[in-house]
Amino acid sequence: MFEAVIHGIILAFGLILPLGVQNIFVFNQGSLHSRFRGVLPVVLTAALCDTLLIGAAVGGVSLVVMSVGWVTPVIYSVGLIFLAYMGWSIWGSTPAQGEVKVLSAKGQIAYALSVSLLNPHALLDTVGVIGTSSLQYGSGERWIFAGATAAVSWLWFIGLAVAGRVVGQADPSGRILRALNRASALLIWGIAVYMGMQLWNIWTGK
Repeated sequence: MFEAVIHGIILAFGLILPLGVQNIFVFNQGSLHSRFRGVLPVVLTAALCDTLLIGAAVGGVSLVVMSVGWVTPVIYSVGLIFLAYMGWSIWGSTPAQGEVKVLSAKGQIAYALSVSLLNPHALLDTVGVIGTSSLQYGSGERWIFAGATAAVSWLWFIGLAVAGRVVGQADPSGRILRALNRASALLIWGIAVYMGMQLWNIWTGK
């Protein structure tokens, strides 16, 4: 049991640390809301979506998806387009326009749902990595492993919103936030290029 917990925590941190679209949105909203409760909708939505995806992957969805040959290239193709667009959107945003704006609770939930459930890179992480990694454990330990990875998501999104608020208060001009957004956009484009290379390898049979 202890091994499953440690494995889940380390794996979850490794997957969630890169500043992807979901993380950037939580951080940006945290930096713009005057109170932490104002960003609770996005934190709860992102964490619940991750928990849902992890539960589905560990529950057996990963086996079904990976057994269908055409699913992976489709996910990579959609992911390439999605990440390229989101990178461009984040690169051009500023604290006063674009994606970086204070959203209502409904707006936060809707956007968080899109970047959590429609992000093919996140789907590949949960289904392809967490789901397959859980297969080495028995049924009981498998769900302990899933719980550990889900707990990391909850703590991470809470911490990310708090960190965003600290940066927002320390940098009213938004220069730090803009620099972080552009660095994140470059990282997202890098992931898109990697997915394009994987897709090319699938097509060419390498």
